Amino acid sequence: MSNPDRLTGSSISSKLDFPTKLAYGAGDLGAAMTANLLSFFLLFFFTNVAGLDPGLAGLILLIGKVWDAVNDPIVGVLSDRTKSRQGRRLPWMLYSAIPFGIFFWLQWLVPTTDKWGLFWYYVIIAILFNTFYTAVNLPYTALTAELTQDYHERTSLTSFRFTFSIGGSILSLVLANIIFAAFKSNAAQSSGSCSADSLQYLVLGGVCAVIAVLSIYWCVWGIRDRALMAERQRLHAQASEPVEEMSFARQLSVVFSNRPFLYVIGIYFCSWLAVQITASIIPYYVVNYMGLTETDFIQVTIAVQGTALAMLYVWSALSKKFGKKAIYFAGMGFWIIAQAGLFFLKPGQIGLMYVLAVLAGFGVSTAYLIPWSMVPDVTELDELQTGQRREGIFYAFMVLLQKMGLAVGLFLLGVGLSWSGFQERLPCQPAPTQPPSALQAILIAIGPLPTATLICSLVLAYFYPITREYHAEILYRLNERRNARN
Repeated sequence: MSNPDRLTGSSISSKLDFPTKLAYGAGDLGAAMTANLLSFFLLFFFTNVAGLDPGLAGLILLIGKVWDAVNDPIVGVLSDRTKSRQGRRLPWMLYSAIPFGIFFWLQWLVPTTDKWGLFWYYVIIAILFNTFYTAVNLPYTALTAELTQDYHERTSLTSFRFTFSIGGSILSLVLANIIFAAFKSNAAQSSGSCSADSLQYLVLGGVCAVIAVLSIYWCVWGIRDRALMAERQRLHAQASEPVEEMSFARQLSVVFSNRPFLYVIGIYFCSWLAVQITASIIPYYVVNYMGLTETDFIQVTIAVQGTALAMLYVWSALSKKFGKKAIYFAGMGFWIIAQAGLFFLKPGQIGLMYVLAVLAGFGVSTAYLIPWSMVPDVTELDELQTGQRREGIFYAFMVLLQKMGLAVGLFLLGVGLSWSGFQERLPCQPAPTQPPSALQAILIAIGPLPTATLICSLVLAYFYPITREYHAEILYRLNERRNARN
């Protein structure tokens, strides 16, 4: 165990060992699996399995995420203020993991055929699930800045995190493919199995919920020693130079007065909105526009996510040489080309569709990696300016915007599909033929909408001010301050 003198600086800025990085990465597996299934399937599930109108389905998702707009900053502040033998972050993950899994599973039930009964059921479950998702995931993301203060080590740690994140996304799709295929096989051998569509989602949700809960516990126990070491260092620093605890309103003021952070949240919001719009419309694009099956949709999505996973390590290595901004520009360039290509694609051009899916994966990878690796740099600038470490509140707004991007994207898609005349599928009935106006709405959602948000993210990234040199200066001044306390 490190002695008190070493805990004042060097131990937390040193490199992390492989098991710690692996355990930390595992913490995002469950969040990624659940978020991925919700992004790709939930709107489609509401309209094509539960039989809800697209506008009503989009409203359910919006209400759930508006609640996230409230609970994210609250959990961020509360986790910053938590006092426990397990530190500030780990208790939140430890005690919220099981409710998180249970309420995720309950989202895939269809308890009634009454549309307003379904509406209120899904609203209540969405609020409860999003509460426990925040309680698990927000303290987890805040740990990035606490486990290490090394600029490149944080990028490496973020790479491990998103290896599990994208890997979890792929795993959820592979499980969906296996489970859906099994149910289709059983349905083909039996009659009167119109409930199979609902049951296959329920089984998929249950399997992924169990994996999600187990991965959270792996993370908690795997990083516990390092997290407690960081907590002792933080308490030692506070004892050396006590600081006045700020009110919630004051902390929000500090967050929004941090100009680099405003660029980061803008970059992340725009890129994540593009991710969510694309993820939510892809099932409709593949099934309704291209005339393929749900299995084909899953394979297209795996092509995107598999490429993104492989490119994480490539972009992480290149960022050390060329910097985060340059890598983000390169990835977004590939992605914009892919989105534009999908807009002009014609039914029957299956091979080209897969090429564009792989190309999109190049950009999706940087959307995962770069904005999250920028946040710890911003929190250090805040510490230099205020004397306090408030990772929780900064990460709260990042997670909030991720969820708000999902909410806005899904709500607009739901309303747009409803206005365009999209026909929802009634339970136990064949899929209806969609009108040309609905197909045109699907094309607009797959092409121009995400392309516009990606271009906005590039403009913001161009003006992001924290370079490697500037970050090195921030760390130097922080170390001087800490050494002066001792």
